[in-house]
Amino acid sequence: MGAELPSANMAHWLPDAADADSPLKEDELQVLRAQYQKEGHYVGIQTKFNYAWGLIKSASRNDQQEGVRLLSEITRTAPERRRECLYYLALGNYKLGNYAEARRYNDKLLDHEPANMQAGSLRGLIDDKVAREGMVGVAIVGGLAVAAGIVGGMLFKGAKRR
Repeated sequence: MGAELPSANMAHWLPDAADADSPLKEDELQVLRAQYQKEGHYVGIQTKFNYAWGLIKSASRNDQQEGVRLLSEITRTAPERRRECLYYLALGNYKLGNYAEARRYNDKLLDHEPANMQAGSLRGLIDDKVAREGMVGVAIVGGLAVAAGIVGGMLFKGAKRR
């Protein structure tokens, strides 16, 4: 398979946040899905993690949601994978637009590893997105207020003429 999977042996490796924007090829994701399904009720943590990682990278919102769900399960059942799961939970929630959740998971990781460059980079992306969306929200509210003022003024002038 062409994509490099994160593994438990790579304790200090976390990908850059931009890595999540390059989805796996469908056949690569299918390999991970097939392995996950093959293991069934006895799915191993590494298999589940690899599949969740592939789902997070997917362009499909449903896949991303499923990836976040699987990572949440791993976090509860395998504390040794918590670090990697926190990062991918932050990344998955970021991609889903759940910025408060993304920040919460990322901050948990940064509490334990303040010098973690990938989590620091992700924090910047989250903060930028929240600021941009906040500005868009302010612009929309401002535009609505201006439109309401114009309509109100027109109605007032119309009522005054009668």
